[in-house]
Amino acid sequence: MRARLPKVRIGDRRIGPGEPVFITAEIGINHNGELELARRLIDGAVEAGADAVKFQKRTPSLCVPRDQWHIMRETPWGIMNYIDYRNRIELGFREYEAIDAHCRRQGILWFASCWDEQAIRFMEAFDPPCHKAASASLTDLSLLRAMRASGRPLIISTGMSTMEQVETAVNAVGSRDLLIAHSESTYPCPLEQLNLRTIQTLQLQYPGVPIGYSGHETGLAPTWAAVAVGATHIERHITLDRAMWGSDQAASVEVQGFARLVSNIRDIEKALGDGVKRVSQSELRALAKLRRVVGCQGDSLSVKGAA
Repeated sequence: MRARLPKVRIGDRRIGPGEPVFITAEIGINHNGELELARRLIDGAVEAGADAVKFQKRTPSLCVPRDQWHIMRETPWGIMNYIDYRNRIELGFREYEAIDAHCRRQGILWFASCWDEQAIRFMEAFDPPCHKAASASLTDLSLLRAMRASGRPLIISTGMSTMEQVETAVNAVGSRDLLIAHSESTYPCPLEQLNLRTIQTLQLQYPGVPIGYSGHETGLAPTWAAVAVGATHIERHITLDRAMWGSDQAASVEVQGFARLVSNIRDIEKALGDGVKRVSQSELRALAKLRRVVGCQGDSLSVKGAA
């Protein structure tokens, strides 16, 4: 009996083996709290050919530990308390209404990583196609269950986590409409730390779940390699300029690079094929010209011609 191929629908896209790779451009907090910058990043993702954009949504008073509230921080808006900074870069309801309208006009899906349950309720007002749990939230089982309670597909990232912690999270939310992304939470991540073969480990562990990759390295080749080893969904941070102020900018991909990322992923999909060995139509002429059977003994053929 043939194994069931995992497929999950996000918006109008089916995700899983045999489907086009689902590519998310993570805007995250690279908008630096500026709606116009968020719009420009959405436009860049559309131009590059991404399937979706993703933001991050926090309630700072819930997510920032109290002992960090009054730590002073240098920011583009001057020196301020950390809690004030976190509030400064959070987009509010009106900004997300504008983002929702802009994404609809541009024809691109959008959703967010929610870092607390109030943020989930906030995002639910926009009818997102799915929820995303960041690597930092993998062990927050109550948060994962709250996302699952929405009835929407759930993507979980697995950076900073052991396989046992991944198993606990999956057991908590179940494998229905679940997507798992291999990830390493170092920004930017050294190549020798990426461990892309974990994608295949997760595929073996969860054959009914589409496995993907959320990358934080510099460069594009590792993400292409992730697709080659079977990642069915990809997430990379997008930025207008890697030199911009912000903690995630250096591990992000500029718009022109993101376009190359998407274009080459589509080429890799074509090149990978379906794995069935066959003689292609375009080979027939070469076959007739170059291959000649000169002897046959049992099941063995002796062939002269081009290698």
